[in-house]
Amino acid sequence: MKTIVKITGALTRYIGAIIIIFTAWAFWQPELFGWAVQYTAWFLGAAMFGMGLSIHAEDFAVVFARPREVLLGVALQYTVMPVAAWALAAGLGLPTDLALGVILVGCCPGGTASNVITYIAGGDVALSVGMTIVSTLLAPLATPFLVFGLAGAWVNVSLWAMIISVVKVVLIPVLLGLLLHTLFRSKIKPVQDVFPLVSVAAIVFIIAGIVAVNREKVLTSGLIVIGLVAIHNMVGLGLGYLAARQAKASYAKTTAIAIEVGMQNSGLAIALATANFAANPLATLPGAIFSVWHNISGSLFASYRRREEPDTAKDSVEQLPWETE
Repeated sequence: MKTIVKITGALTRYIGAIIIIFTAWAFWQPELFGWAVQYTAWFLGAAMFGMGLSIHAEDFAVVFARPREVLLGVALQYTVMPVAAWALAAGLGLPTDLALGVILVGCCPGGTASNVITYIAGGDVALSVGMTIVSTLLAPLATPFLVFGLAGAWVNVSLWAMIISVVKVVLIPVLLGLLLHTLFRSKIKPVQDVFPLVSVAAIVFIIAGIVAVNREKVLTSGLIVIGLVAIHNMVGLGLGYLAARQAKASYAKTTAIAIEVGMQNSGLAIALATANFAANPLATLPGAIFSVWHNISGSLFASYRRREEPDTAKDSVEQLPWETE
């Protein structure tokens, strides 16, 4: 079992490289991955269930122990990224599909990959996990209402349908995983050890499927979308960092907040675009490319922060679950 835990840890840490490899593979051999699109909601549900399984009571404790930093990070998550997405869409006069896709990404909660990137950067992992949990639990209301308010100029948004979608693919799986963890604890330890592999595979297939079915559109619009996604992501990282510094957060907390704000649950953006905006197929593309890009930029940001890290912070870096076995 220890071997499986180590493999799981390695794959989770290098998920960015794995995503890039499978994205390239799906681009060159789309016939191998196109089938995955019809299971997008199921794949995301599996990843969210894995998140629920991994949540500990201590993760909720950090919310009450550090409410100021958690609330700051979540507030930035649901203001900076949605507003930046809307500004890009409106300011650049984007076509409807791309505008919708960028706004969907901006209105989503933080992604679980931010926890790994925060660890690599020497940031406050417990704070990162706490912010991800809170923003995810708020998503069933926050995400649909933000999309309704910001994307309404481009498309008709069914608020209730979006709420139902987020509840199905995010809230129910997370709460189910949390319930099983709470009720059975040590009995499900083997499942907890293996399930991150399922989550990694789920995210990889979501992205590969979208790239496969949109191959021709990637060829014609890929560079534009990459540019949009890169700007959006860097705005999140930059403003998250500046706001945390302005709030006089420590090095580790500043790092965690910046990464949390800049990295989105883009898998949810893809699932929402697929389920609620079938008439706008290109709306899935920003989410797919964001999934690739934010792992690259996050890793680069983590490397930069490591070089800037004070010695006192290096001595207090927390461990991730697979390294405590």
